[in-house]
Amino acid sequence: MSAYQGWEITEEQREIYRQRSKKSSKAKANALRGEGKKPIHAVNIPRLNPEDLMPQLPRNGIRALSLFSGGGGLDLGFERAGFSHVASYDILAGAGVTLRNVRPNWKVFAGEEGDVTKVNWRPYRGLVDVIQGGPPCQPFSIAGRQKGREDSRDMFPEFIRAVLEVEPLAFVAENVTALASEKFNQYVKEVIEAPLAGKYKLTKFILNASDFGIPQVRKRVFFVGFRDEKIAEKYEIPKPTYAWENVAASQRQESVQLNLFSFLTESQLLKRCMGVREALGLPDIGFDTLAPTLRSSLTGPRHTTSILSSVSAQKIWEKLQIWPNGVALDREKARLFVPENNHFRLSVPDCAILQGFPDSWPIAGAVYMALGQIGNAVPPPMAYQVARSLWGVLS
Repeated sequence: MSAYQGWEITEEQREIYRQRSKKSSKAKANALRGEGKKPIHAVNIPRLNPEDLMPQLPRNGIRALSLFSGGGGLDLGFERAGFSHVASYDILAGAGVTLRNVRPNWKVFAGEEGDVTKVNWRPYRGLVDVIQGGPPCQPFSIAGRQKGREDSRDMFPEFIRAVLEVEPLAFVAENVTALASEKFNQYVKEVIEAPLAGKYKLTKFILNASDFGIPQVRKRVFFVGFRDEKIAEKYEIPKPTYAWENVAASQRQESVQLNLFSFLTESQLLKRCMGVREALGLPDIGFDTLAPTLRSSLTGPRHTTSILSSVSAQKIWEKLQIWPNGVALDREKARLFVPENNHFRLSVPDCAILQGFPDSWPIAGAVYMALGQIGNAVPPPMAYQVARSLWGVLS
């Protein structure tokens, strides 16, 4: 089983990729030896610390088991919300390195031992209150060809099996919004809802990353289930805590125009979500906006060091004067390797910030592997709010 599945391309196309890669590698090597363009950007100091978006809450005693943990987006969000970590499972060995580096005391199963298809979950019964995880999204995303259950990477049945064997009080499953589309209605009914019928009460909703202070255009669907129907009836979907500045400004203007202060007090107004340049601590160029959706480098025809997701995204990055291809391992290397158009080159830590990972949670591995973990992750501040919403009814 693998989270990665390359595209079927011709040998001629492969050769084009090889030549591009060789050219880029040569330019990078020259730059790091000091033989490239003279650096024109200072090493940036981010203004956004994602930890501020998810203040650490006291331990609440609720125990969480993590499946398809990846770089730990859900894991970090649940930890910051006060949940206790039981164990993490992921098929990628690189994800295990990240998790063990940042939390040496955690139980982490990665690589072959992280293969959820081979795990008997019954021993966890009575030891787990919540199961959380984001099964691979490739079976449902456009980048993954949307094969659904015909895709060998479809792990939702395994997630459901874990829930049924452990019988936790609640579970949280996350994925791309395409899973909530009409195309996959039948899949959701047969694979997710039917096996849980009569055992768990389900709630499905979509969250937007910028609604929680993450400077990125990113929406995800969540399936939340409760074993107790009375608890399920009390559950409330996480409400936005931030808004991209244009939305926040219009909200304030509307409240003034309609004189609705009795309904919308200053304390209830959403906080302003930063744009990507502000979040990364880049100079003001008179334009800023949310980052386009960061693409996982583990999807597509080959492993890459690019987070570019589409042609339209390319135009936004250009307007932001940020180079989304050839992401550097760290900020110093990004400064040395000046792109041909002189735009600011992103580093792995910068991409992590845009996904909601603080610098205190470094993502391990080669650039393509780190970007894969980042691009596939649930933004931790989003996970944090989902975890808080569970705590509100489970406590």
